[in-house]
Amino acid sequence: MSVQKIARMAGVSVATVSRVLNNSDSVKPANRQKVLAAIEESNYQPNLLARQLRTARSSMILVLVSDISNPFCAEVVKGIEEQAEKNGYRILLCNSGTDIARSRSSLQLLSGKMVDGVITMDAFSKLPELSQLIGTAPWVQCAEHDDNGQISCVGIDDDAAAQSVVHYLAGQGCQRIALINHDLSYRYARLRQQGYTAQLDKQKRVWQAIAYARELSFSAGKAAMNQLLAAEIPPDAVFAVSDTLAAGAMAAIQRAGLRIPQDIAVVGFDGSELAGMVSPPLTTLAQPSKEIGRRACELVLQKIARPDALPQCVIMQGELVVRASS
Repeated sequence: MSVQKIARMAGVSVATVSRVLNNSDSVKPANRQKVLAAIEESNYQPNLLARQLRTARSSMILVLVSDISNPFCAEVVKGIEEQAEKNGYRILLCNSGTDIARSRSSLQLLSGKMVDGVITMDAFSKLPELSQLIGTAPWVQCAEHDDNGQISCVGIDDDAAAQSVVHYLAGQGCQRIALINHDLSYRYARLRQQGYTAQLDKQKRVWQAIAYARELSFSAGKAAMNQLLAAEIPPDAVFAVSDTLAAGAMAAIQRAGLRIPQDIAVVGFDGSELAGMVSPPLTTLAQPSKEIGRRACELVLQKIARPDALPQCVIMQGELVVRASS
């Protein structure tokens, strides 16, 4: 299959097919769809090396995630990949584990022109080091956004989201609302804790308790919840900063012979599939995970096409999904 045959199948010129393959903005949407349909039908495989030599672009985006086992990260990556494919790009995925050495190794692909841009999901504390490594290359930071306007970013208002959870639990009559948080090197963890304490202050609540999970895992959620249960005055509600931590907390509560939500209400964060799979189903602050990924991909593609474009920061809203756990 050749470009000429794709053009005949789509009923367009060879130049139009070439522009679609090179992700040009000058193609009419209807013609782009015809070309993409012809490519899919014929299973056309372009010569990527030849295109890279011709255009000085690889049509690849590097995606650095801190933990691909985190359901939120996985959903964001799906959104990135879907948007990339719509625009003729592919992604290379690196699970950095917040290890700057692993990130540095992957980012060598930039200097080697193997990728055209980068989307990162590393901890906010890593941004200065990442900035030095990435330099002026097209870059978007996902979820862990920077407010100084130097880096394009996409995320949600973590402070407001956390406040809405605490406000909801207080409205349900909960008197002792605890927080299960994660590593404070993550900006989202600091902001969600900030929102938690701010809303308790607004509610004029003196009682508060915070347990820190060593990682975003089911077992870490159980351990943090057991710590809260061992306190002299245990909580009657728990807000966990991820659905995975919340699921672990629920297991610890039930193992202690307590009922959810009659004895302790539980709310998670992210809106992952896991929230609907646990028993009772988990109330959660749902993030628009795939949309965050899609928007991040759009921003990095814009930067690839127009390197002089100013950084943009897109802040989305979460949605509280109420289920039986609260």
